[in-house]
Amino acid sequence: MTIQQISVFLENRAGQLAEITTILADHQVNMRALHIAETSDYGVLRMIVDRPQKAASLLLEHGFILSMTPVLAVTVPDEPGALGKILTLLAKENIDVEYVYSVFGQVQGRACMIFRVADLDKLANLLKDNGMPPALHGELGIQDEQK
Repeated sequence: MTIQQISVFLENRAGQLAEITTILADHQVNMRALHIAETSDYGVLRMIVDRPQKAASLLLEHGFILSMTPVLAVTVPDEPGALGKILTLLAKENIDVEYVYSVFGQVQGRACMIFRVADLDKLANLLKDNGMPPALHGELGIQDEQK
């Protein structure tokens, strides 16, 4: 149900993001979502890719510091207020959102958001109980690397 997010720690210097995207592109790894948070000293690149294990291995080989974190992808109607309905539901259940960001494009005509919360199982069950099951790997173009 969860998907793996790669978080790469970046120095605040020109060219780091270009280097990462070039490494991934050279090895046919496709990015599905991207979020960058920064401070004055460093940045954190969070991304969803189609082959997370391969991407992590490549970036580690090139000296990047990273971690992998389970997150939940949720599709929402692509209309005003749809995300707000989910966030209101989470608030009523006292589920604190650590962060959220969107996936590139749409998934079956719906917007798709990546959620990081402390209890992903609670979030997944809440969404399923309210007719909003989390997006599956295949819907996001994420390959099963276990084969």
